[in-house]
Amino acid sequence: MKYAGLLVMPAGFFLTIAALVLFPDPARRALFVICGLAVEGLGLVVAVRGHMLRRGASRP
Repeated sequence: MKYAGLLVMPAGFFLTIAALVLFPDPARRALFVICGLAVEGLGLVVAVRGHMLRRGASRP
């Protein structure tokens, strides 16, 4: 799962950049930027949770 999170974060970044380039309407642009930032945040959460140890697990 940690690799999935690391792949989703750039997708959110490029979604944000695409919104800034493609949408002339400020309301739509802002909505897409917020969605892109949310995708980046979800990717970060998945990546961090993928690197966490499970409860009761010990480090090798």
